[in-house]
Amino acid sequence: MNSGKAPSRQRGFTYLVAMFAVAIAGLLLAVTSEVWSQSRQREREKELLFVGAQFREAIGLYYQRTPGAVKRYPEKLEDLLEDKRYLSLQRYLRKLYPDPITGKPQWGIVPAPGGGILGVYSLSEQTPIKTGNFDALDQASFGGSRYADWKFVYEPPEGSAQPPPKPGANEATTPAKTG
Repeated sequence: MNSGKAPSRQRGFTYLVAMFAVAIAGLLLAVTSEVWSQSRQREREKELLFVGAQFREAIGLYYQRTPGAVKRYPEKLEDLLEDKRYLSLQRYLRKLYPDPITGKPQWGIVPAPGGGILGVYSLSEQTPIKTGNFDALDQASFGGSRYADWKFVYEPPEGSAQPPPKPGANEATTPAKTG
């Protein structure tokens, strides 16, 4: 008398195998999600290093190309888009890049000793994956346990004329909106 139904012990075993299959699939999905998340964070770190280097280079060009004997840093990031100190159009950046980590247009500003912008940094408090093996140019400026500790600063060559500090110049870092 076989009615076409599996015995109850066999149905229980099939149910147990199905539950294990769902658990394993969930575990694989979680591991894949973690790997993807870290991969995405590494991509954003590479982009931050690229964008930060673009800002540092643009600040350096602005500083080096200052007309006259006294070198000046840009007063605001927008000065890197269009340098109004010249009769002809001078651009050091094509656009003001957003922070790749936060996705926002705001950057932290490292003030220059005599006024202006010496460098930029991310406002993210996240912990970076990359903690070493930075380029020699970045090695001295990077440290700490968060992206906000990565400073992209232009250091003029030794012996360059530095403007005297402005009276009451604020040496603290401040966030700036870019665009």
